[in-house]
Amino acid sequence: MNIKQLNILLADDDTDDCIFFKKALDELLLSSHLTVVHDGEQLMHLLINETNESPDVLFLDLNMPRKNGFECLSEIKLSKKLNQLPVIIFSTSFEQEVVNQLFQNGAQYFIRKPSEFSQFKKIIQHSLALIVQENISQPARENFVIAVQNSLFI
Repeated sequence: MNIKQLNILLADDDTDDCIFFKKALDELLLSSHLTVVHDGEQLMHLLINETNESPDVLFLDLNMPRKNGFECLSEIKLSKKLNQLPVIIFSTSFEQEVVNQLFQNGAQYFIRKPSEFSQFKKIIQHSLALIVQENISQPARENFVIAVQNSLFI
């Protein structure tokens, strides 16, 4: 990806996942700046009160303390300042009803967190490539879930 530096925001309370995410970005040799927050209140405070440039993409965990990912997504999509921010849901759960609700609520993509680091890295790279290519358009429903299966994206 030959573009400007990507400003990436990660909202996740799992320290190990945050470390894996940063390590994956470092290994991708991608020009990026990563900001990490660990709960929904911290995320919304940063987004609403931030005077600098807004992030290019938000990776949002669903199960966080103080304010969960569903609440944060709703607030983001209702905000005139934030509603164009691409939000990629990053979760360990994969319930179809939840995925459908997230699509309807305006999330950009849904990623089930892979347990293997190499897949974790590939899925982050793929999702960032999609954000850069498609900018802020939500994909068709059949392309909403990004998954790695046998090194292919489905």
